[in-house]
Amino acid sequence: MADDETSLTDRIDTDMVGPIARRYFVSNGFDGALTGVGVTVGAYLSGISDGLTVISLGLAAAVGLTTSGVWSVWEIERAEMRAEIQETEEAMLADLSDTRIERDKMSNQVVNALMSGLGPLLGLIVPLTPFLFEGTAFSLLQATLVSVAMAVGILFSFGAYMASISRQRWYIAGIRMGLAGIVVAVLNVFLPG
Repeated sequence: MADDETSLTDRIDTDMVGPIARRYFVSNGFDGALTGVGVTVGAYLSGISDGLTVISLGLAAAVGLTTSGVWSVWEIERAEMRAEIQETEEAMLADLSDTRIERDKMSNQVVNALMSGLGPLLGLIVPLTPFLFEGTAFSLLQATLVSVAMAVGILFSFGAYMASISRQRWYIAGIRMGLAGIVVAVLNVFLPG
């Protein structure tokens, strides 16, 4: 069993698991951060008067996005895994149930689903932290601005990270990703209501 755990850990950085899990994490983290911007700016503009209510709204969104990320990727990867195993079984004329091949594919499914859920969870939760200090260190407007800045920072980090693995200029990719957070904040300001 220890060998299986070690192989899963070692395989996270391989080409079989790493890139797919990384894509799910960044893509869904991007969604989480942008949702956080929408929630926090929308909450402020709608007249919500305290940071704990903003946190409650953000946590509700985090539950939805995290569940969506884990559940959808679990089902997607499950279907893909079964299709790949069936194709391999047909080619090999062998049953691959309870083999290393099946266990490896299952571990890929687990890692991909977890990373898919972790991305939006972090992307949404981290920018909510300024609202914990609303009323003591920040006004509601200040907490909202710090939250948006944190979300933009997370988006920038995603862009810089993706650029680093593709040998692009990290700061250009970071700016491109971070700009999305600013756009969402500005669009929320101009929404009717």
